[in-house]
Amino acid sequence: MATVSEATIEKFGADLGRRERLAWTVLRSAMVAAAKVWFRYEVHGRENLPTDGAFILSPVHRSNLDTPLLPVIRRKQIRFMGKESLWEVNKFSSWFLTMMGGFPVERDSSDRGAMAAAEAVLQRGETLVMFPEGTRRSGPVVQAENMYDGPAFVSGRQQVPIVPVGIASTEEAMPVGKKFVYPKKLVFVIGEPIDPPAQNENGRVPRRVVKEHTELLRQRLQELFDQAKSLR
Repeated sequence: MATVSEATIEKFGADLGRRERLAWTVLRSAMVAAAKVWFRYEVHGRENLPTDGAFILSPVHRSNLDTPLLPVIRRKQIRFMGKESLWEVNKFSSWFLTMMGGFPVERDSSDRGAMAAAEAVLQRGETLVMFPEGTRRSGPVVQAENMYDGPAFVSGRQQVPIVPVGIASTEEAMPVGKKFVYPKKLVFVIGEPIDPPAQNENGRVPRRVVKEHTELLRQRLQELFDQAKSLR
């Protein structure tokens, strides 16, 4: 799936600096203001976000807008993995993504490094975005065959909850292949946290249990996705 260098793992296991925290506050404020005007967005279920401790934020994924708009749902910084090429576009792109909590991973390779970096973030008590559908999908149904076990696997290893999120209208606001962003009303519905799968006596989560947890996450995502669309 993806790898990251040891330097990246070490970096994102370290504390965020004052510069990064300040940049997050300023950039998020600007993003919230712009999103209110352009998308007239609504957020439902903020009370379901844990107030402390690490957790995995797992939204449906229908548009490139999903990642940059997620900061509107909470003030505290979130972290996310992105394909390495995004950091190579230009210096501003690299700076912006890093300041917003992103870190680069290499695609089409082993996933050990990416998982190690993800776990380092969670061990620091931070929030990590993991899209269970892997990449952008289309349509109103969260398909079982499109679900990845990554969130359930990491949740089990680190014993942190998963918070599912339904997002309505980002696909219409910025369809695949389009560069223009249309002013559609967006709705975010945050679900109740899903407890991590239980570990066995060896401190591991059996593959069968991980699969069952992924299916539970899929069902919750579908419910929240439907609810978000009904509130538009």
